Amino acid sequence: MLVNRRRFVTTSLSTPILGAAALALLPHASAWAEPSVFPTGVTRYDPSKASNIFIIFSGADNITHLIDMDGNEVRRWNHPGFPSSVLDPALAGGQRGHVIVELSMMSKNDPAMFKGLPFIYQNKSFGELDWNGKVVWQWGANAPSGAAQQHHDWARLPNGNTLVLSVVVHPLPGFTLPKLVDDAIYEVTPKGDIVWRWIAGEHLDEFGWTPREIALVRATKRINYLTINDMKPVGANHWFAAGDARFNPDNIIIGSREANFVAIIDKKTGKIVWRLGPDYPRPKPGPRKLPAPVDQISGQHDPQIIPEGLPGAGNLLLLDDQGEAGYPPVTLNYAGGSRILEINPVKREIVWEYSAGDSDRAAWTFDTSFIGDVRRLPNGNTFINEGMNGRVFQVTPAGEIVWEYVSPYSGKAPFGPGGKMVTTNWLYRADPVPYDWVPVGTPHAEQAVMPPDNATFRVPASHQ
Repeated sequence: MLVNRRRFVTTSLSTPILGAAALALLPHASAWAEPSVFPTGVTRYDPSKASNIFIIFSGADNITHLIDMDGNEVRRWNHPGFPSSVLDPALAGGQRGHVIVELSMMSKNDPAMFKGLPFIYQNKSFGELDWNGKVVWQWGANAPSGAAQQHHDWARLPNGNTLVLSVVVHPLPGFTLPKLVDDAIYEVTPKGDIVWRWIAGEHLDEFGWTPREIALVRATKRINYLTINDMKPVGANHWFAAGDARFNPDNIIIGSREANFVAIIDKKTGKIVWRLGPDYPRPKPGPRKLPAPVDQISGQHDPQIIPEGLPGAGNLLLLDDQGEAGYPPVTLNYAGGSRILEINPVKREIVWEYSAGDSDRAAWTFDTSFIGDVRRLPNGNTFINEGMNGRVFQVTPAGEIVWEYVSPYSGKAPFGPGGKMVTTNWLYRADPVPYDWVPVGTPHAEQAVMPPDNATFRVPASHQ
């Protein structure tokens, strides 16, 4: 059953939880239910079937944690990240264990600060830390506004420069609001100089909107009208090797949550050269056989071209949150439930997908309607962050869950109408980290974890 259901409160409210990892759209408290008591840490683990790695994430406690497969914390950095990630040593001068995190937030006296600016855009500086937490590079003072305002993503490039997803605040012709938070991408040198820039508002006619849709966009009351929440280089791929210039490795793939599209920016011209969305056909009822045409995606996160050397290389991988998105909001599945899609980007066909049903579970048991991410692993498994519930897990191509972790790190965040503060363990993003990306000798455990039988597992009664 499909209904046009609204699962979010439209608001510019945001939160410092996860550093800047809150979104401007936050869910109704009644949109889902979960137990008030649940296990945390690693809840299941089959070392013979899982891809064995470290995992890094910025917890709801505003701390960046690196854990092993048994959930042991092997390192922490006392900074949040948006996101926190370990750098590939090949992109960090051969140094292992370097991370990028947020370093400071804006004050009310910063030139870029204004009343109503969502917290996710209030980053003052972000930078690179070594394994011991020493700052080895940072950026913010050289930003156009004097503050990095980095949000949602960043990427270190092979030439040593860093791509920064940031914002500019300015008026856009024809919009109802006098000023908007417009997404910007900068390429920044190690010295902090901007050598390339891209501003979303200069490309509105390239995003695929119909006249009716662009009228809704211009009439929006959302100050962050696009919320580009992902940005990364396309990377080496066989499409480009075969002559398709749209997939030049230097081009940049982005995803817009509010506008519900994925696009590739030509790095040389700044033009959009490939796009998926914002409009999709409704899913057909009943079972289907893959490959199948792409159907309704809504509120996607983490679109990426699967890197060379991994199963599915060259395909587009993304988390289809199935949260509210689009101008107008798209029609969603009544029962809820997110899914992972692997898409042939040339044929625009789904070649593999995962939803809770593939693990013999009800659709709503995998549901992260406003945050999360996904990665393909070397053994063919898929790494999934169900961010809304602080749950990270691995599935095999057949949908078997072979590793699962629930974050024990909680914090306060404003949810729902009025911004009532509640306790949550949500995770904006979690990333898999190969063992050889951290210093040699870093300890890690790989002990199997057998989950209890839920039908008989009980919390012991208190005898106090």
